[in-house]
Amino acid sequence: MNNLKTGEVICKRRKELGFTQNQLAEALSISFQAVSKWENNTAYPDIEMLPRLAAVLHTTVDALLGYESVVTDYDKRYNREEYYWGLTPNRICYDVMKIIPPIKSYRVLDIGCGEGKDAVFLAKCGYRVTAFDISEQGIEKAKRLAEYNRVDVNFFKADVFDYRPDTEYDIIFSSGVLHFVQQAGRKELCDSLKTHTADNGINAMNVFVKKPFIRRAPDKTRDEEKRHPWCSGELFGYYHDWLFYICREEIFDCNSGGTPHKHCMDTLIAQKNL
Repeated sequence: MNNLKTGEVICKRRKELGFTQNQLAEALSISFQAVSKWENNTAYPDIEMLPRLAAVLHTTVDALLGYESVVTDYDKRYNREEYYWGLTPNRICYDVMKIIPPIKSYRVLDIGCGEGKDAVFLAKCGYRVTAFDISEQGIEKAKRLAEYNRVDVNFFKADVFDYRPDTEYDIIFSSGVLHFVQQAGRKELCDSLKTHTADNGINAMNVFVKKPFIRRAPDKTRDEEKRHPWCSGELFGYYHDWLFYICREEIFDCNSGGTPHKHCMDTLIAQKNL
C-alpha cells in the first residue's frame, strides 16, 4: 500500500527520475514554486493537471493519489462467481424511470458501474447505456451479465479522476462512487457532467455523507484514507441552478463485512432546464 501523501509521491517520483523541481516545472509550463508547494503538501495539483503530471513522471494518476489499493480492493471483491453487490437494481434506477421513462433509447452514462447490475437493468428497460469502472474484474463481470441478459452495453475501464464525457447524455447516473473524489475536485466534476447533459436531461446520483453520530464501517479496507465522505447538502449546492425532482438524505442499515452498521447518504435527481 502507498501511504504517502500526493506531494510526497510527486517528490519521490521526481527524484527517482533525476528531475529538479525546475525541470519538472518547465515540463509542465508552471512555476517551480508550484511544484515546491505540492511537495510540501501546502497545495495540490488541479484535477486537470493530474494526467499531464502523471505522464511527465511516467506513472499514473492512480499512483499519484495512492489509489492502487482501491483498484486492488475492488478487484478482489469482484474476483468471485457471485456478484458482490447482488443483482437487484439500485432504487434510484426506478426513480430515473419515473422521471424519464424509456419511451425511446435515451442515452445513459453510468459512472463507476461496478459489476454492471444497474447498467444492465437500464439497458433491459430500453435505455442506450454506456458504463465504466476502474476495476477490470468488475468490467469483465458486467460484460458477462449483459451477455447473459442479451443486452448491449458499452462497458469500458476508466478512472473517475481522468475520464470526462466527450458527448452529451440524457441521463448521467452514479451510485456509491463519488466519495473517492476529494472536495477540491467535486465542483469541476459536477460542472463537467452538467455541461455534457442534454437539454431536459437529468443527473441522478448519491453520495455518502459524514455524520458525527455514525461510526465508520467496521469493514474498512486499506483504502479507507482515500474515501472522502461529503457534507450534508454539498451535492445539492452544485446543482442549485437545476430543477430538483428528488433531494433526500437518509440513514440506512448495512451489513457489508458481516457486521451490522449504518451509513448516511444524500440522493439527488435534478433536471437541466433551459
